[in-house]
Amino acid sequence: MPEKDTNQTQPEFQTLSIRLSPEGFSFATYHPADASRIYFQHTAVNVQRSMAANVKGFLSQTPELNVIYHQTNILIHTLRYTTVPLELFEDEQMEMLFYQNVPKQNNEIVLCNILGNSNVVVLFSIDKLTHVFLSEHFPRARFFATVSPQIEYFTKESRQRQTQQIYANIHADNMEVFCFSNGRLQLANTYPISTNEDRSYYLLNIWKQLDYDTEKDELHLTGLTKEELHGQISFLRQFIRKIFIINNPQAELQQSSDTSLETIPFDIQSLFICE
Repeated sequence: MPEKDTNQTQPEFQTLSIRLSPEGFSFATYHPADASRIYFQHTAVNVQRSMAANVKGFLSQTPELNVIYHQTNILIHTLRYTTVPLELFEDEQMEMLFYQNVPKQNNEIVLCNILGNSNVVVLFSIDKLTHVFLSEHFPRARFFATVSPQIEYFTKESRQRQTQQIYANIHADNMEVFCFSNGRLQLANTYPISTNEDRSYYLLNIWKQLDYDTEKDELHLTGLTKEELHGQISFLRQFIRKIFIINNPQAELQQSSDTSLETIPFDIQSLFICE
């Protein structure tokens, strides 16, 4: 086998992306030069245990997380985040800016993602003990809010369009919404909702508040199965003409022989493209 192929299967040449969510943990490994070779695994969490306890068990019981990778990314799926225009951000004011928009909570650390393409800073928090475990286990890891790579990806998509757009990533018990006008982020928020009725209500209310055009502007949806999305779309199309299902960001990549891209969370796929 050629040396390049051998390297692509070795952890020290691969990128590891870990996603932590209250609903479960998952990770993906891939080689940046050949991301068609993607391995993805999802693990349920014990909801009776703390995030830190679940993370400690996840790290100790998952062999793939106990080798050294070329790069390690850790994505935190959380509702505790806020966005700040890059021109208004200063490091020493990070916590002040965060807690102006998010209720204060004990035993957490505030982190930031500076999004150069979007000219936005995402401030988010993570449980302090969880951060200690992860930082000790992965000393060179980069931490991201799951919204951060999505904002970068949708910024790029938005700049290719002449309309205003809402992009919504729908999860079982929440919905991430990103609104753009002229390639600039207008709104990023996550709503703790779980029914088609509530999702439609929130999307239509945001559409009205931002005064988007029901004939020309666009709504893009992802996160659910295509069958579930079609059910959501059939109702929304009574009010919004242009509604689309978002294709995988990895459309230019060949699908791995052992991993369906549709099983990989959209935020991890966005990070593949944007990092």
